[in-house]
Amino acid sequence: MIELSLTRNSFTHRGLTLSYLDSCPDDHDRPVVMFLHGFPDTADMWTQQIACLHEQGYRCIAPDTVGSGHSQIAPKLRDYNACMIVQDKVALLDHLGLEGVDVVGHDWGAILAWLVAGHYPQRVNHLVVMSVGHPGAYARAGLDQKLAGWYIAFFCLGGFAERLLAGKGRLSLRRVFGTHPHPDEVMARLSAPGRLRAALRIYRASLKTVLVDTQPAVSSPTLGIYSRGDKYLVESQMRNSERWVNSDWTYQVLDGGHWIPLEKAQELNQLLVQFLCEPSAF
Repeated sequence: MIELSLTRNSFTHRGLTLSYLDSCPDDHDRPVVMFLHGFPDTADMWTQQIACLHEQGYRCIAPDTVGSGHSQIAPKLRDYNACMIVQDKVALLDHLGLEGVDVVGHDWGAILAWLVAGHYPQRVNHLVVMSVGHPGAYARAGLDQKLAGWYIAFFCLGGFAERLLAGKGRLSLRRVFGTHPHPDEVMARLSAPGRLRAALRIYRASLKTVLVDTQPAVSSPTLGIYSRGDKYLVESQMRNSERWVNSDWTYQVLDGGHWIPLEKAQELNQLLVQFLCEPSAF
């Protein structure tokens, strides 16, 4: 794979300075893929996928969600609502003069990707979602998903959760998400003032949006990817997302744990190339 030097830029939306990675900011002729990360990650998690698709002729952009990575911490809880964050992603496309792009998301980034495609269908050519299904499918998942997602209720305990997650006990972030491939990097990054609280706020601000509010189906060809070893999500909520796709639906299951872009980079890259560049391969 070629060496790739990513450019980090920023733009302003909602009065916030928001950061993003760009694989070739001066090339306006390439098709574009936008990568959306989840908790507790940043845009940097997509480095291997960006390098792969850049080599295939794509321009790749990857924003840091508000409060994450190099993006500014917002002052109010409502600033972290998933629908507000979706507007940030669309504002980035507007800032770059991009109309239709392919969107790839993992974890909360998958939820954001579903919402971008559902609310702004003209902006999404192809959709790739990993681990988390459409909000309608996630909300209807059974007791097994409620048990697997126990930590969500814990994360919503403002102040109390931060103290325990930053510690070393059974409810520390290192123990709760102990399967993350880079726990030391995560803990160091979230130890910066205000960063852990900011990262948790998407849970606290978005539960009604995901679990109660009705979200639209998507009209883009969609690839859903689930990993058998995911300890936080059950397969049914991804598999049943087909009901919210009014276009071609492709479903793939991989071995490995929750962090597909980090743990299964080579397999994921192959799927992305096939789905985006060689759709007849499926």
